[in-house]
Amino acid sequence: MTPSTHVTEAQAARYTQTRRLSIKEGAGATVMSSVGEAYIVPYAIELQAQNVQLGILSSLAALLGPIAQIFGSRLIERFHRKQIVFVSVLLQASTWLLFIGLGLWFLRHGPAPYLFPLLAIAYVLYALFGALSGPAWFSLIGDAVPEKLRSRYFARRNWLLGFVSVGSTLLGALWLHAWRDSGLIIGFIGLFIVAGLGRLVSAYYLRQHHVLPIHLDRDYYFSFWRFVKKIPHYNFNRFTLYVSLMNFSTGVAGPFFAVYLWKELKFNPIWYTAVIVSGSVSLFLFSPLWGRFADRYGNRELLRLGSLIVIPVPLFWLISQRPLFLMFVPQLLAGMGWSAFLLASSNFIYDSIEPSRRALCVAYYNLLGGIGTFCGALLGGLLTQYVHLSYINVFFLIFIISSSLRLLVTSFVLPHVSEVRTEHHPARLNPLYYLKEIKPLEGSFWDNIYPLKRSRLVRWGRR
Repeated sequence: MTPSTHVTEAQAARYTQTRRLSIKEGAGATVMSSVGEAYIVPYAIELQAQNVQLGILSSLAALLGPIAQIFGSRLIERFHRKQIVFVSVLLQASTWLLFIGLGLWFLRHGPAPYLFPLLAIAYVLYALFGALSGPAWFSLIGDAVPEKLRSRYFARRNWLLGFVSVGSTLLGALWLHAWRDSGLIIGFIGLFIVAGLGRLVSAYYLRQHHVLPIHLDRDYYFSFWRFVKKIPHYNFNRFTLYVSLMNFSTGVAGPFFAVYLWKELKFNPIWYTAVIVSGSVSLFLFSPLWGRFADRYGNRELLRLGSLIVIPVPLFWLISQRPLFLMFVPQLLAGMGWSAFLLASSNFIYDSIEPSRRALCVAYYNLLGGIGTFCGALLGGLLTQYVHLSYINVFFLIFIISSSLRLLVTSFVLPHVSEVRTEHHPARLNPLYYLKEIKPLEGSFWDNIYPLKRSRLVRWGRR
């Protein structure tokens, strides 16, 4: 059994309210991510962490988080989904006290070899509690958003949250810059206080979500190893393999763009944040476009287009070290490509998996993706720490490796993934055909703000 497919008028109204609340809840979570999680790597550098340690920091969270999601998916058998999400979010908010405590300890006692292990424990706990809520949240929000509204709703939700991300990140950068001379650690502590409060706001709105009980069939469960063994035989399993290999390819360089800016190029907090946030600006400008694109051509084609865009992105970091170039070339393309890739991946999961197995499959999907990210980040960390070549900067080396791996994975694995939706326009062999449809700024206000209050995106659409 699954939640009833028959929706009464009263339930439709409550689901409408839940979709609105989800945007507010996401805003709180986005503030946490923008002023907290985004600055953990610079914070670790200020605490004297080494490159290989930074790779371990990213890879541990990427691996252990998805493992926690498997446990979270099994919790749905015993607890209400909203209860799982609410408690997990509260626990994640509390982990910011650990980050704050480490900063205070550093201010009093200075650098110490045990600070990084403690920071790693804090970050892992942060990732674990966040991951526990993942399957339950993914399942309950899937019930609240009907299939025919899904692409447009999530595209516009992502657009609004991207706007919040940009604003909060810029304010965080200004705050951090103000503390540059008197002590960056104090500035980080202030940001982490705001991050914890943002997550508490998120918990407040999650508490108000309308969530029906879900009834699971006895045979809904299957093991992770069975899922892996079925990769050659099932489309969703092959899709999961593709995403996990892309995560590996991206993980080789992904965690080290921030290290490169902060440690190698020695950008100040303003320029560092400007480069980082430019990717978010690009992401929220293009998100509405990709929702319409997915409705027209399907999620598999959107996945292909996003993949083709992100393949060369690391190579552009080799061309120039000027902040404006990094903002308007590689970061612009990264936001464009990853917004397409992430929206397509999310929609593909909803389209492929029945509601009763959605939480479990999302957990396995994230576990394989986490393994890919773990291995990629670990490889990148080892390369940056131990490889020293006279003819090339080691950061340039991992950027080239990352781009090459993305090309190989997209060329040889993606062709084995098929579209799930039956109603869509035929895909174009030449992706340049789609350039005429890329108009991210067209009607950006009325197409993205106004419809959330007036259109069917927030009403349970009738046929």
